[in-house]
Amino acid sequence: MKATQLTDTLTISPQLAPDDFASLAARGVRMVVNNRPDGEEPGQLPAAEAARVAAAHGMDYRHIPVTLAGLSESDVAQFEQALHDAGGPVHAHCKTGVRSATLYVLGEVLAGRMTREQAQDYGPAHGLDLKAGLAWLDRHGGGNARP
Repeated sequence: MKATQLTDTLTISPQLAPDDFASLAARGVRMVVNNRPDGEEPGQLPAAEAARVAAAHGMDYRHIPVTLAGLSESDVAQFEQALHDAGGPVHAHCKTGVRSATLYVLGEVLAGRMTREQAQDYGPAHGLDLKAGLAWLDRHGGGNARP
């Protein structure tokens, strides 16, 4: 598994395999967040099975399935809540890691902890294309912080 470190407590990756959960637990991950809808691709690990494997390794699990086309502020808020509830390191994944990174960055911008300009630079700095998330941000107020 190739993980990308976004913050001190958040890593992301492409789709996890059952064997990846042991290494995440060994690294101290407290929660796994799956941002991929079930059945998106043949052979992907179903959320119910992933939740069972995570629990077997002592980790909490959240399934927050999103598509970039259907992304909502509620999805962003659920992701932020998961990060808050974890009480420690979180590993989020989707097909490539982009959706998970997008949810994180949008949460930071909407909360006023990151500017839109910082968000624009964040993707390339981490080897990620966050253009779809930035376009969503532009359509939903241009990144003005929540009241």
